[in-house]
Order: sequence, then C-alpha cells, then structure tokens
Amino acid sequence: MIELRHVDKLYEKDWFTLKNINLKINKGEFVFLVGPSGSGKTTLMKLIYMDEFPTRGEVIVAGFRASKIRRREIPLLRRKIGVVFQDFKLLPDRNAYDNIAFALQVTGTRRSETQKKVLKALTDVRLSHRRDAYPYQLSGGEQQKISIARALVHEPFVLLADEPTGNIDPEGAAEILQLLREINTKGTAILMATHDLELVKRLPYRRLQIEKGEIKSDTSLREKK
Repeated sequence: MIELRHVDKLYEKDWFTLKNINLKINKGEFVFLVGPSGSGKTTLMKLIYMDEFPTRGEVIVAGFRASKIRRREIPLLRRKIGVVFQDFKLLPDRNAYDNIAFALQVTGTRRSETQKKVLKALTDVRLSHRRDAYPYQLSGGEQQKISIARALVHEPFVLLADEPTGNIDPEGAAEILQLLREINTKGTAILMATHDLELVKRLPYRRLQIEKGEIKSDTSLREKK
C-alpha cells in the first residue's frame, strides 16, 4: 500500500532531511510517527503524497512510483490520500459545509453527490449542527474536525495527519485522537505525526521513532506483548 525503499532526501550538499528510510504501511494500520520538530516527519509525509520526491530510493503509494509518476497522475494519487495539517488550512471566507464541498468541486463531482458526501462527512465528525459556521466561529478542535471531514470526502485509503493536535487544547486533542481511532476502525489507515511521545505511549499502535531524518525504532503491537 505504502512503501519507502532506501529513501534519502537531500537538500544542498550534504544536508539530509531523511536518510535511508525503509518503511511499509499496510492496509488499515494505525501508525504513529514520533519525533521532535525538524526530525523529518513532515518531509516523510510530503514524499507519500508526492509533494516532494526522494533524492535516492523509491516511494510506492497505491501502485504509483515516485520515480515514474507523471505530473498529470499526481492529482489522481492525491484523491486516494487524505491529508490533515496542524494549521487546519480552511478557507476563511467559506463556511464549514463549503470548505468540505470545495474538495469535491475541484474534481468535478456532481452537486447531488457532493451534498450527499459532505453531509455524511459532517455526520462522521459529529459537526452537522455547525455546517453554516465560518472558521472564525469554530474552536480549534472544531476547525480540525472540519479539516478531517474535508480529507475524508474522497474516501481515501489512508489519512496522513501531520501534528493534528498541535494547535488544540488537551480536551480537543483527545477528541481528535478518538475521532482518528474511529476512522481507523472503519478501514482507513492512519499515519499520524506527533512530537508528543507521552500521548502515543498510552495507545496500542505501531510507533515509528524518527530522529535527525533516520528511523531509530519501529515498535509494533506484537513487540509490546
């Protein structure tokens, strides 16, 4: 499903953002990517949705290879991937419903189909009652839930969540994490980047520890037993 083989990402001379990354994420997995700021978490995610490309090695996502993918194929790949960012990236001049609908409108989805999918996504994140609210009227946790709903409308096989609780208070962060767990139980794989090691220690999921661009440990649930 997702595989990185001997991947390096090099910027300027000998500055490695990622070094010799070997990684597989299987269908339906929930994986934490843990490391301090600047450790390479965001770059790794950008390689998966092909906003960046490896200097060396190969990235394979849903059958697409970074070494062979054509520019016009990248939007097709990204429709299979949901991405959630720390800073929400909502359009400030559109309400919650329209922020989610926009992700479908740009791909030419019919209006009737768009309405059906947006309403389902709002229900899934338990914010149907806030469909007419604008981002400035929403709490940080609510904004992130709308971002997650937007990422889900294409029914992706994997959701990439880059520090999704980073700008949210502890109560809201707990709700976001619970929501991601629920999404995972329905079959969507989750790769969640976080610098909060204490948060992930309490949960029974695979944990990748990344430091200075290298994966230092890969702790699976089986290894914990």
